[in-house]
Amino acid sequence: MRVLHVGKYYPPFAGGMELFLADLLHALRDEGIEVAALVHHERPGGCGVRPAPWDAVAVYRAPCYGRLLYAPLSPAFPFWLNRAIREFRPDLLHLHLPNTSAFAALILPAARRIPWVIHWHADVVASDIDRRLALAYRLYRPFEQRLLAASRMVIATSAPYLQSSRALAPWRGRCRVVPLGLDPGRIPDPDASAAAKAEDLWGPSGFRVLAIGRLTYYKGHETLVRAATQLHRSRILIVGRGDRRAQLAALVHALGLAERVGLPGFQPDPVLNALLASCDLLCLPSLERTEAFGLVLIEAMRFGKPVVVSDIPGSGAGWVVREAGHGLLAPPGDPERLAAVLHALQLDPTRRHRLGQSGRVALSERFDITQVARAVGGLYHACDPPGKG
Repeated sequence: MRVLHVGKYYPPFAGGMELFLADLLHALRDEGIEVAALVHHERPGGCGVRPAPWDAVAVYRAPCYGRLLYAPLSPAFPFWLNRAIREFRPDLLHLHLPNTSAFAALILPAARRIPWVIHWHADVVASDIDRRLALAYRLYRPFEQRLLAASRMVIATSAPYLQSSRALAPWRGRCRVVPLGLDPGRIPDPDASAAAKAEDLWGPSGFRVLAIGRLTYYKGHETLVRAATQLHRSRILIVGRGDRRAQLAALVHALGLAERVGLPGFQPDPVLNALLASCDLLCLPSLERTEAFGLVLIEAMRFGKPVVVSDIPGSGAGWVVREAGHGLLAPPGDPERLAAVLHALQLDPTRRHRLGQSGRVALSERFDITQVARAVGGLYHACDPPGKG
């Protein structure tokens, strides 16, 4: 079977959806499924890139000219989709949503002749924080629903997200739940150089709290910064870049937390791994269902680290914690409650260790990418794509 995946980006672009896609493609190859991917080029402007014959996985990168409301701008994407179908000759399209460029499948005859599986990573949430998205979704929804109507099967990443999704409600009969997964071998133990860099970022402080993610509207980093006012003898690092950096830096300064809260910006993978390996816990303080799953929660399992996560109604993030038993939950957007949960774990290293070990077990038993790829491959066969004559 030959399957063409259509996604937003691909590594070296840093993002949970992109890292999962890369892990999934390699794991599917190990299951005997030939795969390729079409994504947007991670560097704006310039020409697209076709895969080289020696690439382990064929990845087509369509030219992209930036983003508008988090959506890549790629007028040539339909042309590249047509090219990828012509050259790779897939039996099945696997569309990763949300992604406005995937709508090209609706207009290309070559795409419409192939069965589709849709991987539903998140709803386009009509945000209470970024109200521009409500208007944008009115324009997006008709195309989204047409894609869903034409699909053979839809993969949701957690049962709570599926049940709470209005967009998926008419199509629940064709939905199946397969969680995101991780290839533990992709995340090596940190080397001495990365470990030293991580120690420089932590400094001499005691209790170490790590947050990783784009500095954007729904991640709730402001809540974590405000919680830090009540978390003494601690060091909090919020790693990532994004449009909220200036506001976060101003809040840290206004609250007098420069010694306690660090914003080290983007860090390369070896340093990120070293920070995960050396933290006391990972915190995901997100505010809205835009945080649909939180792949970083599985990355924390790789290093046996406990997590503290916002229990967002209808999100999969809280579901991951309940399934894995590797952390505690806090109400979203509540600095006092978040501080209380963090402080409870600060005082209880034995409990932190026990939670972390539960995460290690959950990774091997539930969230390993091999098991995820096997489940996805089974869904491909259930779609019964026509063979080639």
